Amino acid sequence: MSATDPAKYVLTVSCPEANGIVRAVSDFLFQRGATIYDAAQHRDPVADQFFMRVEFEETETSLPGLSALDEDFSSIAEEFSMQRRFFDLAEPARVLLAVSNHGHCLNDILHRWESGVLPAEIVGVVSNHDSMRSLTEWYGLPFYHQPVTPESRPRQEGRIAELMLEHRVDLLGLARYMQILSPQFCEQFPGRIINIHHSFLPGFKGADPYRQAYERGVKIIGATAHYVTAELDEGPIIEQTVEKVDHNLGIEELRQIGRDAECAAFARAVKWHCEHRIIVNGKKTIVFR
Repeated sequence: MSATDPAKYVLTVSCPEANGIVRAVSDFLFQRGATIYDAAQHRDPVADQFFMRVEFEETETSLPGLSALDEDFSSIAEEFSMQRRFFDLAEPARVLLAVSNHGHCLNDILHRWESGVLPAEIVGVVSNHDSMRSLTEWYGLPFYHQPVTPESRPRQEGRIAELMLEHRVDLLGLARYMQILSPQFCEQFPGRIINIHHSFLPGFKGADPYRQAYERGVKIIGATAHYVTAELDEGPIIEQTVEKVDHNLGIEELRQIGRDAECAAFARAVKWHCEHRIIVNGKKTIVFR
């Protein structure tokens, strides 16, 4: 952002449904000289909850910083029992990526980042294997090799947590990281870990799901990106991709289609998180695309 560009912010809101929420938010920004240039809202009629995302920018009047905006907004938040967050778009989300031996999602997300289409600052890559070191360092990023065994898992997870705190990481992206994170680690970073994995109907588990899919003659494969919780693969879903397949495709072709689906779903989920487009609503998400 140049010195002449106006400061741009995002406000996300979730609260019980009530009359006057949109007006209260709009008046608050108007009174401070801000211009709204994008706004989206959603009401969950079952939970009776309201969700809103607003992008706004300075006009002639300089806006106060995030902490001042949040403090000024506190009376409105209290009136409507709101959970709210302000974000400065001049400060990109800081992302740490984790990977094991499959590099397709890592390579895809790094390419998007280097190309400027991912609004994030990637601070490095951590892995329990050394196989992705050359790819990571080719992009000029630090690579943290953290081998893991059942005995060393607490120490290894502790080191990852240290990296997240040291680099002020907003998101840990599991780009095909084939280790199960402990409930303690997941609870330490709620809403800040995104995982990607295959999606089959029916669901296949184990070391070679694409062979199982081939043997069962599946007609649909895809991928699911979700937030990680202490319950394995049960976190709120952010994005899913689906591809039609048939009997003409071999196992390797199914794997490649699956990898492409994983890359697409993971990249969208990470991008939307970095753009502050996702609000968690219980066991699901609201995604303002």
